[in-house]
Amino acid sequence: MKYKALLAWLDGHRDLWLDVLRIYLGLGLMIRGIIFFVGGGDVVIKQLAGGEDTWFTSALVAHYVLLAHTAGGAMLVAGLLTRVAALVNVPVLVGAVILHAPDGLFALGQSLEFAAFVLFTLLIVAAAGPGKLSVDYYTFGPGRHHGHDTPEDAEPATIH
Repeated sequence: MKYKALLAWLDGHRDLWLDVLRIYLGLGLMIRGIIFFVGGGDVVIKQLAGGEDTWFTSALVAHYVLLAHTAGGAMLVAGLLTRVAALVNVPVLVGAVILHAPDGLFALGQSLEFAAFVLFTLLIVAAAGPGKLSVDYYTFGPGRHHGHDTPEDAEPATIH
């Protein structure tokens, strides 16, 4: 395949790439939620408590993170209520960015950079919405999975 033909194919299938990004992000969040559930969450909860053992707040945050990552991740994979699933995870990632901010950029674990990247990617998915490979697309139809009805004769918006 020639380079220009490859670029033309890639350009013509932008929805596919957004779907792949959404699915990959959802899988990563689901796996992170499972790891959090299995035993990685206690470190986060101790950091949140800041020395004060407020069990209610810690339990509330732990359950929110677990539910947002596992259920929200699964919903992103399926493309079910895509924007809601992405936005539910945004507070968790904002918290992760705040939590890792004292480490600074280019720390050994690169937690701040990764948390910021996942947050940015969630915002892109929330803005783009579901693609053709989603439950939303097949349930609500093209044009309506973005939360509004699109007239059939309307021209799609283009960015130049």
